[in-house]
Amino acid sequence: MLMTVQRTSAAFSPGERTRQPRRKRPRTARAGAGVATPSRNPAGITVPATIPAGAAQPGAIHAVVADPDVSFAALGVPPALVRALASGGISTPFPIQAAVLPDALAGTDILGRGRTGSGKTLGFGIPLVARLADGVSLAGRPRGLVLVPTRELASQVRDALRPLAAAAGLSITAVFGGTSQRPQVAALRAGADIIVACPGRLADLIDQRHCHLGDVEITVLDEADHMADLGFLPVVRRLLDATPPQGQRMLFSATLDNAVDVLARRFLTSPAQHSVDPPTAPAAVVHHLLTISATDRAAVVADLARGDNRSLVFTRTRHGASKLARQLRTARVPAAELHGDLSQRVREQNLASFSSGAIRVLVATDIAARGIHVDKIDLVIHADAPAEHKAYLHRSGRTARAGAGGTVVTLQTAAQTRTVNALMSKAGVVPLAAAVTPGSPVIREIAGPPVTATPPVAQSVGTAAAGTAAVGAGRPSSARRSPTRARAAATSARYRGTRGSTRARTPVAAVGTSRTSRTGRTGTSRTQQNRSDRSDRSDRSDRTGPGPDGPGSRRQPT
Repeated sequence: MLMTVQRTSAAFSPGERTRQPRRKRPRTARAGAGVATPSRNPAGITVPATIPAGAAQPGAIHAVVADPDVSFAALGVPPALVRALASGGISTPFPIQAAVLPDALAGTDILGRGRTGSGKTLGFGIPLVARLADGVSLAGRPRGLVLVPTRELASQVRDALRPLAAAAGLSITAVFGGTSQRPQVAALRAGADIIVACPGRLADLIDQRHCHLGDVEITVLDEADHMADLGFLPVVRRLLDATPPQGQRMLFSATLDNAVDVLARRFLTSPAQHSVDPPTAPAAVVHHLLTISATDRAAVVADLARGDNRSLVFTRTRHGASKLARQLRTARVPAAELHGDLSQRVREQNLASFSSGAIRVLVATDIAARGIHVDKIDLVIHADAPAEHKAYLHRSGRTARAGAGGTVVTLQTAAQTRTVNALMSKAGVVPLAAAVTPGSPVIREIAGPPVTATPPVAQSVGTAAAGTAAVGAGRPSSARRSPTRARAAATSARYRGTRGSTRARTPVAAVGTSRTSRTGRTGTSRTQQNRSDRSDRSDRSDRTGPGPDGPGSRRQPT
């Protein structure tokens, strides 16, 4: 893979900025052989004070071929972190990591561009941990900040950096919405060194005075273009303004469009620019474009997902994802769903079930198109074609990761042909096109050998336990009810005189409506109403059995 490294010696002129240039800390000169002057910290991590020989020099543009034999130690990564990486089975850096690490470890601002799945997380995570290992964080005042657009990405970045942080004696926590803030506040009060945060929840905690960014030494902005698409940039600018201007800042994005360029010009000083990004989709991916009838959409997706592949299905809307997941389960294809209408707990459970292989099919909105790391996704299905080519590339990037192969299938109707063809052209993709119906040989060839069918999953519409119901397909609801809840339900049934009959599911208001509400609203006569009341009481006495004062009687007030 060809790796382009650009180094800008002079930042943008003051007239191009929206504020005055910030003062940077004096840095060690990079001229000469690049011999590092080590600085030792209490955790035993040595951080080089200069860029190693062969790194990007000011004002130069280098075309560097990634060396497969390069190691993290040769790039200046501290030995403690090298051991932590090796214990996780990581011994060779990806091209974006090999490009970024020397500059980032030396404290230089970074502007990195790489497609999803290129290994950016460790590219900024290793320098973040190494440079913070020699300090102590106060309560509610973290020293490292990573901003990400989604909750799932926040959790995955935290999990990826946790072994490195533990090796350096640092603590790390994630801050995001959709769940209680109490554990997050407790972690901040305990002196978390690094926080991985979504902008909205972090701004809320700052407003509540649970967090202050005045001690932040290193700030990372990951998936900056996705934040711009989600409308987070005003909050992001506010958070970056709250960090000290002399700190190190690293910005990573799949694309460097206008919104991201504005952030770079405002908050980065003399950034080292690194790009490891192929101009088109990876060559290892096979793209198919299938023309279908709108009524066959669910059946075609079910046929594609019924094979032995691990499949990720994308829809445009949350309602569409939930509906398609139900249709797949009805067609005996176990499927979980991932979208914004689910609680954070259910989203994590569904993603964990898909990652572990308990569920082979995940139906998701574009929330799963960026930053979600799941290994060995064989098939990506665009049940709804995306609106733009960038979204197509991000979705398709969920497969063929780390040099593996993959298949991408896009479904379109005849009316969508012109729009989808334009999208494919902008993405630089020439798909294999065909018109299909459910059961077509093309679909069977793409899907592969079918797996054993499972009974359809009975599940109510809109339930929050979409993924868990899919995992526990075929279990009756009584088996999932806890003993305490079962006893409470039985007690309630006896109190209402139903003993578990079908009347137990009748609302109490429908059984025991007051006389005032029954009369006057329906126009029923008093005689008819009294007759109905006596019938209700008699029926209830028959069901309750012998009372303390005789068969079918009630205790009268004394």
